[in-house]
Amino acid sequence: MTMLQDILQFNHNFVEEKQYEPFITTKYPDKRTVILSCMDTRLVELLPKAMNLRNGDVKIIKSAGALVSHPFGAIMRSILVAVYELQADEVFVVGHYDCGMSAVDSEAMIRKMIDRGISQETIKTIEYSGIDLYDYLRGFDNVTTSVEMSVDTIRNHPLMPKDTLIHGLVIDPGTGRLDLIKDGSLQS
Repeated sequence: MTMLQDILQFNHNFVEEKQYEPFITTKYPDKRTVILSCMDTRLVELLPKAMNLRNGDVKIIKSAGALVSHPFGAIMRSILVAVYELQADEVFVVGHYDCGMSAVDSEAMIRKMIDRGISQETIKTIEYSGIDLYDYLRGFDNVTTSVEMSVDTIRNHPLMPKDTLIHGLVIDPGTGRLDLIKDGSLQS
C-alpha cells in the first residue's frame, strides 16, 4: 500500500468519525498573525507549541529556510494576502538552528538532478532564460542573517503597510527555545 492509500483510508475514518470537529474555525487568524517558517519536519508540532498557538490562531506559510527569496514571489504574495485579506497585523519570520538550507550545495543538487533524469539541455535552457541555477538553489551561511534579510524584505516591500509589525526569531528545533532577532515593534 502506498502512502496515498494510507492517507485516504485514514481520512475516510477521520471524516466518518467526525474527528475534525475540534478543529473547526474560520479562515481569519484569531491572533491576527502570519508566520513564515521553515518546512523542517521537526517544527510541524514544535513551533506551534513553543509559540502557544492552536488551530485557527495564525496563518502559517512554510518554505525551505523560511526565506523570502523574491520580493514578488509566491511567499511574499501569501504574506500580503494574509495582511490585506485575512486581517493579519503582525508577521513573524521564524528560522531555526541546524537548518538544512545552511548546508545546501547548489552544485551537488544540480548533479542530483542530472542523476535523476534532468537533462543538461534543460539546465542550459533555464540558464539561457536568465536564471542562475546556482544562485537560485543556494542556501545560506547564517540563520540569523537569513532571518534578518527576510524581515527586511517584508518590512521594506512597497506594498506592505507601514503599521504592520514584522518580527524575526530563530527557534531551537531540539528544545523549542525562541531567540529574538528583530522586534518589529521597535522598527522605525
